[in-house]
Amino acid sequence: MTLRDAKEGFEYIIKSIETDDEELNSFLFSLGCYSGESIYVVSNKESGCVVSIKDGRYNLDKYLAEAIKIQ
Repeated sequence: MTLRDAKEGFEYIIKSIETDDEELNSFLFSLGCYSGESIYVVSNKESGCVVSIKDGRYNLDKYLAEAIKIQ
């Protein structure tokens, strides 16, 4: 399941991040978005979603949300 399929108001565990862009991977890692970390879905809209990771709240576009696999 990807982050695009997640329901609002639920917490998930990041399973993997599937992107070929190393710069993007390192940016997400700096936000605390990596395998094994919990992620809370604040809002999930057509254009993307708002998530809470650790102490931060971030807006992710739909393409990035599809790259983040959760369980």
